[in-house]
Amino acid sequence: MIEPSSEDAKIITLARAARARTGAAEGAAVRDETGRTYSATSVDLPSLRLTALQVAVAMAVSSGAEDLEAAALVTAGDTARDSDVAAVRDLGAKAPVFVAGPDGALRATLG
Repeated sequence: MIEPSSEDAKIITLARAARARTGAAEGAAVRDETGRTYSATSVDLPSLRLTALQVAVAMAVSSGAEDLEAAALVTAGDTARDSDVAAVRDLGAKAPVFVAGPDGALRATLG
């Protein structure tokens, strides 16, 4: 398992904060090639359902990001969904995906 750098630990913290702030099931954050970060939570509306990582990747894309350096997901689940990892890979083929529990403890590093 790849241990997160101090910059990676920051996106885990951002993902935790987003989740806690809204009470969402998941929080996520990504860092693009310029060092900009985007944090998001899951969206669960009657007509729109997105995971937190999907929202974070969409925010990065809509802001002009061309690559991702890293992604973090905070969830009560054991790991990220395949569709979450695929969304990260669409923009950042080599970006590690750090999966942490609600307490911030690292559970897995994908990629």
